[in-house]
Amino acid sequence: MNNAKLWLVVKPTVGIPLFLSAVAISSFLVHVGIVANTTWMADYHNGSASAE
Repeated sequence: MNNAKLWLVVKPTVGIPLFLSAVAISSFLVHVGIVANTTWMADYHNGSASAE
């Protein structure tokens, strides 16, 4: 990869935790969006999901 010059601008002690935090936050937001916008998720968590 040709991204070695990135670490001349951003220190790895700042860049790596920032990148991992961004991945974790975006993953959390995707999961919240799925849970908030589905009609069957609440039934599934309550144990009353219908088997098809």
